[in-house]
Amino acid sequence: MNILFLEPYLGGSHKAFLDGFIANSRHKVTAVTMSDRHWKWRMSGGSLTLSEKVSRIPDNFDLILCSSMTNLPAFIALTNPRFAYTPSVMYMHENQLTMPLPEGEERDQTYCYINFLSALTADELLFSSMFHYKSFINELPLFLQKYSDHKHKEQIDAIREKSRVVHPGLQLKEHNSTPEYRKDNDVPVVVWNQRWEFDRNPEMFFRIMNRLDDAGCSFKLILAGDHLFEKPPEFAQIRKRYGNRIIHYGYVEDFDHYSKLLHTGDIVVSTSRYEFFCTAIMEAVYCGCHPLLPNAMTYPELIPEPLREPLLHAPVFYYSEDDLFSKMKNLLDRNTKPLPVNTLRGVNRHLDWSRQILKLDDILEEVAEQEKQKSV
Repeated sequence: MNILFLEPYLGGSHKAFLDGFIANSRHKVTAVTMSDRHWKWRMSGGSLTLSEKVSRIPDNFDLILCSSMTNLPAFIALTNPRFAYTPSVMYMHENQLTMPLPEGEERDQTYCYINFLSALTADELLFSSMFHYKSFINELPLFLQKYSDHKHKEQIDAIREKSRVVHPGLQLKEHNSTPEYRKDNDVPVVVWNQRWEFDRNPEMFFRIMNRLDDAGCSFKLILAGDHLFEKPPEFAQIRKRYGNRIIHYGYVEDFDHYSKLLHTGDIVVSTSRYEFFCTAIMEAVYCGCHPLLPNAMTYPELIPEPLREPLLHAPVFYYSEDDLFSKMKNLLDRNTKPLPVNTLRGVNRHLDWSRQILKLDDILEEVAEQEKQKSV
């Protein structure tokens, strides 16, 4: 097939997904993209720019694949009649109905409704996790109830019926050639490789690390998360406090360096309040970092039950801040053992792009064929 991929916000997980899809798909892919800036403007006005870019591409396309930042009905209208009967699939990286907001910020319903209309327009919706799918579907009735009339709650069933969960492919096999560096660690190394923003709750992570330090635990830190905006103040404080105990500080652009850091870490911690998937954590787990994760969000669907409270090794899930402190202290003091690297690699090996692309390509072909049959 010849696929048109629309991405008005090319950054982070969106860019990783597009790059992985293009590199691994058996289909021909033409990507039309915009930079990852001004997300509100990308959702409201990006479709006009995308339509102008596509107008300069003469190819015929069998299917449109777009991200959840795309205002799909606007794009279809602006390019009418060219894509009026072209099947479309939207990959739901996130949604604006349940996206967490900083304290004091009100949710702008305009972008929620763009998500709703785009979900109705697409022929198929692919959600990044079961948690994401359920949270979106469960929020829709509450969202639509806010309107005075013509609430269209009956459309929720239509969205539900054309939705599937397809975890994003991950760049995992490329880590296989990286040597193990953690065997040389004189003390355990703790990894934070998530975004440095409020929804990932860095203040809780640093409260825990400070408590552990005050309790006499020995450790070093790798702080390799991305940050789109100003760093939270906790990062400057932690840098001052831990100094040369910080092995790395800041975003890592180079893949080989990033892989080396993940193969240096012993423990990876998530203190997230909310996330639709957990690419960074899954990468660290594959590279052999023992995870300590909240028993919430996407994690229960990704961590096999036998590994959650293993008899001979440290647990994976925690249930409170104090519980995380206790479980981390046991690991740092070597009272419990991390899970073996081979076991950790087995957790998410199936998410490598070489496997996930087969499922995704098949779904896209299926959608294209179904829409073709409808038009006959």
